[in-house]
Amino acid sequence: MSTTLASQDRTRMTVDDIFAELKMRLGAISPDFELREKAELAHEINQLKLKRNAVILGHNYMEPALFHSIPDFVGDSLDLSRKAAHTNKDIIIFCGVRFMAETAKILNPTRTVLLPSLRAGCSLAASITAADVIALKQRFPGVPVVSYVNTYADVKAESDICCTSSNAAAVVASFKSDTVIFLPDEYLASNVARETGKHIVFPTRLASGAISLDTTGLDYQMIGWRGRCEVHEKFTVGDIALVREQYPDVVILAHPECSPEVVAASDFSGSTNAMIRYVEQSRAPHYLLLTECSMGDNVAAANPDKDMLRLCSVRCPHMNQITLQDTRDALLYTQYVIDVPEEIRVRAYTAVERMLHIG
Repeated sequence: MSTTLASQDRTRMTVDDIFAELKMRLGAISPDFELREKAELAHEINQLKLKRNAVILGHNYMEPALFHSIPDFVGDSLDLSRKAAHTNKDIIIFCGVRFMAETAKILNPTRTVLLPSLRAGCSLAASITAADVIALKQRFPGVPVVSYVNTYADVKAESDICCTSSNAAAVVASFKSDTVIFLPDEYLASNVARETGKHIVFPTRLASGAISLDTTGLDYQMIGWRGRCEVHEKFTVGDIALVREQYPDVVILAHPECSPEVVAASDFSGSTNAMIRYVEQSRAPHYLLLTECSMGDNVAAANPDKDMLRLCSVRCPHMNQITLQDTRDALLYTQYVIDVPEEIRVRAYTAVERMLHIG
């Protein structure tokens, strides 16, 4: 499975072509009548995409029928940000969540960027505000701010650079400063701190909005934030122990938004694209992906020769808002348009552009 190019030209595929591909990939988990209905929707979307000169970007967490039928490019946040930065299409449809669509708009101010559902938010992005970042900068003047790409545009605008889970350690290491502020994911920050050999502390936000941190006697190099992904925080070391008890030779892959304890108990930790590459290149007898469960379905569909175990009780409620029907309607009615105020966009662009230049 390619992690960037989803299809050479899906606009030339018939309904039967799309149905055949979906049946090959998903026939073991979905009945034919459902796949036929989704193939008809996907065909309509692909024709509308051609008519409206649009490009569809699909995150790895999209539900399988959508993921394997309509995106021009699929991948993680970093991959799709790069694709968004270089598109020449009039319309960008982002099958992901709002902060991703905002990033596409930050990079393409003259393009129309559409998010198929206004309900596609993000608990992690909502865990911090621009006012929080300003308060942190006042409490720690001169300390550079690294913001995870899973943040909204106004937070990016207050940051020196953005990062993704795949380049977070490289971004932190790129600073010569003794101390770095890393926002907002508590677990990703802790995992990066361990990887880079830094001691991390977490301040407290007071009711007044001020930031409190008693640094007396503390030796620290990273300042974190108590934000978490509502999906990845649910995986536990107990889950891993139970799986290993039944499948001693399983290879367990964890997203870096999982807790440090879960990451330490796993065999590999990396971004969604890194996990995909690991599965493609490995010959392990069993695999378990500790991440959003639709991605596990997508990886299993693309690798039918691999034995993918399921520990999937966690579907992202925000990613789940993006459907084929809503994507069709986004193209039909030009909804929902994502705008970023120019003053914020220009400042956020600097942070995102710096991220794109770090591997």
